[in-house]
Amino acid sequence: MDQLKQELKEALIKSLNLEDVTAADIVDEEPLFGDGLGLDSIDALEIILILERSYGIRLAKPEEAKEIFFSINTLADYISKNRKK
Repeated sequence: MDQLKQELKEALIKSLNLEDVTAADIVDEEPLFGDGLGLDSIDALEIILILERSYGIRLAKPEEAKEIFFSINTLADYISKNRKK
């Protein structure tokens, strides 16, 4: 699971062009949106693409994205249960 979290952090940094952020800066349980990392709805679309391309996951219910995308922990948990790649 730690490997997956590291992989996710690196994918977020690369895909979202987070220039001044390192994987170590992203705290696993902190929110990715709002007060935490400060991501927005455009970033959420990019995360959906990461899930599809890297893990073969399509969000069946987009309304669940808020919970799934809350933090690195929730994202990694969802991927580990649903990954196809």
